[in-house]
Amino acid sequence: MRALLAGAAAALLLATSAAAHASEPLKVCLDEDLPPLSAHHRGKPDSGFDVALAQVIAERLGRPLKIQWFESKLDEDSSPALEANALLSDGRCSLVGGYALTTDSLKAPGVTTAKLPDFDGATREDRRRRIPIGVLVPSAPYIYSPMTVVLGPKAQDKIKDRKITDIGDLAGLRLTIESGTLGDAILMTFDKGKLIEDITHLVPGRSDLLGELERGEYDATLLDLRRFDAYRADHPETRITASGYYYPIGANRGYVALASDKALLEAVNKVLSELQAKGSIAELGKAAGLTWLPPREPIILGDVWLKILNR
Repeated sequence: MRALLAGAAAALLLATSAAAHASEPLKVCLDEDLPPLSAHHRGKPDSGFDVALAQVIAERLGRPLKIQWFESKLDEDSSPALEANALLSDGRCSLVGGYALTTDSLKAPGVTTAKLPDFDGATREDRRRRIPIGVLVPSAPYIYSPMTVVLGPKAQDKIKDRKITDIGDLAGLRLTIESGTLGDAILMTFDKGKLIEDITHLVPGRSDLLGELERGEYDATLLDLRRFDAYRADHPETRITASGYYYPIGANRGYVALASDKALLEAVNKVLSELQAKGSIAELGKAAGLTWLPPREPIILGDVWLKILNR
């Protein structure tokens, strides 16, 4: 009888523990300014593909969703990998969404601590702290993010019926690019500098790249497809057009978690696989105004700079 009671008590304890865990929020960290993937702006409802996807995954796991918004700054001292690691290691979230899956972004950190990025609810003390960090592990990818060429209103007259099928097809156009970006490296190194004389550099964060393209100051640029989608959503009457060309080196995006949280990643991967098979992820992308492209090989992108230089 005692053994039977002990077994019943153990079963009840396990059931209670599982129920308690299920009621815990699924905490996901998302960039507050990465439309149409994710956006969190004062006075406006949270929006974006990653917001919708996280909500569906939380529902499938039977857990409420809690989003921790953070700000990733574009400067030489910032490291998206270390920022994501710090957020996870500090318990701000269990998953970071919209994460570019590259060898560099997933390698073991060369430091033992990292600073937190600015996040929603951060205190002055949070901005000073350094967090002991762990090792990142990726989920299955759920979207492919390439670079694309977009054309200004005057470009069509110059290229006429010619299609953009390669970077070399941009020769003779007035090109603009933000200094120090991946697009800058691609254009500047193409065919041993063949396009250098056609390129005008702008300062990231200080210049209006797509605005100047819109005004006809330049003919074409190369940038993240996501960014073009966001511009079109904000400027439905834009005269900027898609070339239809995607640079062949791009990165998949997925979730990233700490290696100590592999059980959660396994559960998330199962949901992602089911959603992918039903076409639900593509539908979420379309609803968010995103040009959704399915993940492709290689799942983890290798050395980007070496690939560019070797082309």
